[in-house]
Amino acid sequence: MSLPRFILYYFLYTLLLIGIIVALPYIFPTVNLFISKFWVVFGFIAGITFIAYIVAYLGIKRNPEVGVMAMMASIAVKMLFSMAFVLIYVLKTPVSSLLFVLDFFSLYFLFSGFEIYALLCNLRHSIKK
Repeated sequence: MSLPRFILYYFLYTLLLIGIIVALPYIFPTVNLFISKFWVVFGFIAGITFIAYIVAYLGIKRNPEVGVMAMMASIAVKMLFSMAFVLIYVLKTPVSSLLFVLDFFSLYFLFSGFEIYALLCNLRHSIKK
């Protein structure tokens, strides 16, 4: 998957998630589904996922044999930055624990799944060459 193609798919995927998130309060009006600063968390995870993909993509393109290490490093750095974000967010903002965990990890896994799928597509094409 080329970089422009990934960017297009990534923004379409992000817009799809935003559409679902905006629609959920209308579908379930009596249930509190999101934390107070949900869009901050969404923006952070979307941004860090995009950066992690770019780093891994450049690593795969530079040297396909070391591409797997670049992928693992980008995912590990993303996880470390995410855990640091969680620590800072929880210390600065009073939150409902269960709601925060559900919101954060659902976004984290949705974006990580998309990132890993895109990286595996690149790795598959690198191996075939």
